[in-house]
Amino acid sequence: MRPFFTCLFLLLTWGAVAQTPDSLAPAARPAPAAPAGAAVVLPPADTLFRVYGRVGSFGPRERAEAIQRRLQALLDAPLFRPDSLYVVDAEQDSEIMYADAHVLSVGQAEAQALGQPRQAVARQYLGLLRRHLTAAQQASSLPALLKRGALAVLTLVMLAGLIFGLNRFFRAINQHILRWRGSPLRPWRINNYELLTQQRQLEVLRTLLKVLRLVLVALTVYLALPLLFSLFPWTEGFSRQLLGYVLGPVQRVVLAIVHYIPNLLTIVVIYFFTTNAVRLLRFLATEVAEGKLVIDGFYADWALPTFNLVRFALYVFMFIVIFPYLPGSDSPVFQGVSVLLGFIISFGSTSAIGNLVAGIVITYMRPYKVGDRVRIGEVVGDVLEKTLLVTRLRTIKNEDITIPNSNILTGHTVNYSAAAAREGLVLHSTITIGYDVPWPQVHELLLAAARATAGVEASPAPFVLQTSLDDFYVSYQINAYTRQPHRQAALYSELHQHIQTEFARAGVEIMSPHYRATRTGAEAASTVPPMSAEG
Repeated sequence: MRPFFTCLFLLLTWGAVAQTPDSLAPAARPAPAAPAGAAVVLPPADTLFRVYGRVGSFGPRERAEAIQRRLQALLDAPLFRPDSLYVVDAEQDSEIMYADAHVLSVGQAEAQALGQPRQAVARQYLGLLRRHLTAAQQASSLPALLKRGALAVLTLVMLAGLIFGLNRFFRAINQHILRWRGSPLRPWRINNYELLTQQRQLEVLRTLLKVLRLVLVALTVYLALPLLFSLFPWTEGFSRQLLGYVLGPVQRVVLAIVHYIPNLLTIVVIYFFTTNAVRLLRFLATEVAEGKLVIDGFYADWALPTFNLVRFALYVFMFIVIFPYLPGSDSPVFQGVSVLLGFIISFGSTSAIGNLVAGIVITYMRPYKVGDRVRIGEVVGDVLEKTLLVTRLRTIKNEDITIPNSNILTGHTVNYSAAAAREGLVLHSTITIGYDVPWPQVHELLLAAARATAGVEASPAPFVLQTSLDDFYVSYQINAYTRQPHRQAALYSELHQHIQTEFARAGVEIMSPHYRATRTGAEAASTVPPMSAEG
């Protein structure tokens, strides 16, 4: 079977090379130095010769078409003999004749174009005609047609054998793949997702083999057709067209790739320098972010955002520089699509661009960082993520809230963690007590409640402020320091519990919030809760 395929491949290759069009042949024919004229072609052969001058009202093109018609008529004549062609030299021109019929005239224009005497040119044309017409007659003879028919039958048999062999070969591979179940193939996974199971891989592989088999069969049939057409003189022109349909695009693609190599090298150089510049900037940004490289006036948390901005600018600049070197960049369609995309992005992402600009401004304002306890508008929570578009908070109720950066920039932000580690966050709460209770006692009770609260710092010490003297009571504000801003809600709750406990133990009535009651006697007017034995 292998020698059979080898012989068929060589036969198909010989047919393709033998019928390669002149424009695609490896060795180009030297261009004639004479002025361009009209070519006289004897199908299916190449150009026989050219005619240049005018004869009467006929120009070179009309003369060439008339000569071709006369030559074809001679070939169609049953008793035509190419050796009977002869030359008659006259005073003005030389004529090639057959019997008494005029075939063509050779004048001074042809002699001047070829740089030879008119008589020599006429006899040169006569020799060309005799050789090509003899070859054309022999190609159309019965023995030659029988021989070509036998070659055509042999080619069809070999084509059928090759297709049969291809089908059997792919059928054997398919059977071999079916025996792979449970053996060499392993599922393809992305994290925990099974992208391609073993069964899916087998189906994909079998589908690819089926497509490959169909492509090879179609390509074999297509390459065999020019070989078949080249066997007969009447269809030889079709063989060149079929080969041109395949070899023409291939030639254009190869030439386009070869011509694009300088632009490709330019793109590679620009990409190389840009990527290495980005790597250098990433290294410097990492050193600054880790505190190994200190730059005066440049904070460490600016390093990575600044690197991302500079990297984006570098890649945009690289694309702008590379764009003219891209294939098809000067195409009106390519440019139209680019303008349309720019229009859509410009008018469809106004709010996104606003958030992006706000994110950049917030980055360098440094109002908070990831992990801080903040209040943004009416939302209190810990900063989970800070991007150029949004900021995400998690509240004490485990609610994740996304806030656009443009809203943050136009509003106000309270950061409870910024100074908590160094100076402490001040917890404060206000209560109102009647004028009948001495203020030193109220101060002592509030300070005792603050000192009893876990998480309140002993230094700096808690303190009390009397914020107002109202009509029926005095407003007292307890202030206590803590370095645990993330426990703010729990600390307030515990502080309030201890305030209630201390005032109840001392028998002091808390007048908050704006407590009012109708009193009939001192013994019935107290709102102090009774203390248990443990209290």
